[in-house]
Amino acid sequence: MTTVAPQDPHAQDRIMRRTTKHKPRWSPGHWLIGRPLPTADASHETIGKAVGLAVFASDALSSNAYATQEILIILAVAGTASFSYVFPIAIAIVVLLTIVTISYEQIIHSYPNGGGAYIVAKDNLGEWAALMAAAALLTDYILTVAVSIASGVAQIVSAAPWVFPYRVPLAVAFILLVMVINLRGVRESGLAFALPNYFFIFMMFVTLGIGLFRFLSGSLGAVVDPPELEIVATLQMVTPFLILHAFSSGTAALTGIEAISNGITAFKEPRSKNAGITLIWMGFILASLFLGISFLTKTIGAIPSEQETVISQIARTVYDGRGIFYLMLITATTVILVLAANTAFAGFPRLGALTAQDGFLPRQLTYRGSRLVYSYGIFALAILASILVVVFQASVTRLIPLYAIGVFLSFTLAQIGMARRWWRTGHLKPGEEIRQHDAVLRYEPTWRIKMVMNAFGALCTGVVMLVFSVTKFHDGAWIVLIITPLLMGLFKLVNHHYRELAKHLSLDHYAGPAPHVTRHRVIMPVSGVHQGTLQALRYARMLSNDVTAVHVSIDPAETEKVQKKWTTWGDGVRLYILDSPYRLFLEPLLQYIDEIIIQRQPNEVITIVVPQFVAASPVEGILHMNTAELLRKELLSTPGIVITDVPYQVSETKENV
Repeated sequence: MTTVAPQDPHAQDRIMRRTTKHKPRWSPGHWLIGRPLPTADASHETIGKAVGLAVFASDALSSNAYATQEILIILAVAGTASFSYVFPIAIAIVVLLTIVTISYEQIIHSYPNGGGAYIVAKDNLGEWAALMAAAALLTDYILTVAVSIASGVAQIVSAAPWVFPYRVPLAVAFILLVMVINLRGVRESGLAFALPNYFFIFMMFVTLGIGLFRFLSGSLGAVVDPPELEIVATLQMVTPFLILHAFSSGTAALTGIEAISNGITAFKEPRSKNAGITLIWMGFILASLFLGISFLTKTIGAIPSEQETVISQIARTVYDGRGIFYLMLITATTVILVLAANTAFAGFPRLGALTAQDGFLPRQLTYRGSRLVYSYGIFALAILASILVVVFQASVTRLIPLYAIGVFLSFTLAQIGMARRWWRTGHLKPGEEIRQHDAVLRYEPTWRIKMVMNAFGALCTGVVMLVFSVTKFHDGAWIVLIITPLLMGLFKLVNHHYRELAKHLSLDHYAGPAPHVTRHRVIMPVSGVHQGTLQALRYARMLSNDVTAVHVSIDPAETEKVQKKWTTWGDGVRLYILDSPYRLFLEPLLQYIDEIIIQRQPNEVITIVVPQFVAASPVEGILHMNTAELLRKELLSTPGIVITDVPYQVSETKENV
């Protein structure tokens, strides 16, 4: 039988509110990431289409630097005559790019709160498919940082061989640099990376434009002194599997196309419209550059080599040597390879926050830092990518086989999910709407066309993923195929912990005990209203009739939930809400306590009752913020108060049930 606390008509009168004037003190860290921003500035930290393209397109743009070369490397086993297939393969890849772009354009408008493949799979394919998409994308983002930074360092090593012994610390330093820039906020990081991105786009279009003009005028010619073909031809003819293998390797040009759908919330209003337009811009730029590079590669007879990249061969052929324009293009290419990591730093924290909101990752990933970015996610990405760089010694050759499998798995799941969504909308009546999780389903007259398009796209990306898995299995792809299910298992373990904890803290079947009265003035910090809170409240009322609960408001939505629950379960005790625009917790609370100490009467004892959750194991303790521990450390040094912890053990509750 469910017990419901009686409603008090005067309960609202006992809920007070104020906004703290406390601001964070200056610290040396402000030199790196800037002064803290209030929550109210969140709307001003969003980005427009031009900056959004720089933030989310760097990974996809950098793929053009090596995608065509990857096709040539596979075709080389059939001899240089097979290189004539590079442009037709590029056209087929652009067709797939168009389908994937249209699919993600639909996702952006169907799921305007972001999340990409994870949200699509959760709404249409179920929890396990969503976890598979999340695991694949998070893994791919980590690999994106490691591969792009290692590739950029490799370009530097090519120009300055003496740097080779220091490649690992240099790569880690680049990761930390990109991390710090992203900690400054989305808008500032976008502005910082905009110039290099647009410089690369400009130089590539100029190079391809001049190359095409020289081809049409008959003055282009072939590459002078091309590098030797390092791959020994082993086949006498081009087989369908070889073409499929080359096609799969060339689809590296598609990596990064999904990033915008994960970070829609970073855009200014109207978010979906701005994100969708940016995606179309990115798709057009990618297709143009990829086709242009592939066409000129075939025309000049470029050779895939570790000694000289295809981009370098195109540039010195178009510019007749290694002059200033050649150096400008190579510099832009090197920079864009390093900056490709920025796309991951934009997508990983947002996807991590969405997954954490659903209880599959630690809650800390949902917290925004002083600059209104998901700082914990940014730190986590930098640490994990640095570990990969150290373990694989910043070797692109050793890292690249792990790359792209995850993103194509997410492509496949997203398009299967969208195909099922269109099938479901086709079975609704005109005008009928169904809200499910993160989207509203409405009848779509063109649902059959959209469903077939997404199903075909899913088939193509699924085949690419399988070919990647088979052909690169022995080169290290098996690691990704193991890590993905392990991550899914980890997600379920974290979620099980949070579900069990929520069940034992629930107020649905809880009846509050009769209060006991002792003389004291009591202040009780409250972060949420659950059984642990009410147990601490019971103890506080045993000490005194003068009890004030204090809630520091960091998240308005969470504060509203606390206020509603307190109205029902607060048992007449007043609740004081401290609004904290800069999302600080300790400082506003300590300031409030200082004011109480100044106003206290002679011989009056002030007791701070701190509810403390006690985890069942140290591993579970990592999943919680341990606010009580932070409060105790701060308040123990505050004179004139007594601190009392009220522990709440879930394990004991289980035994008593």
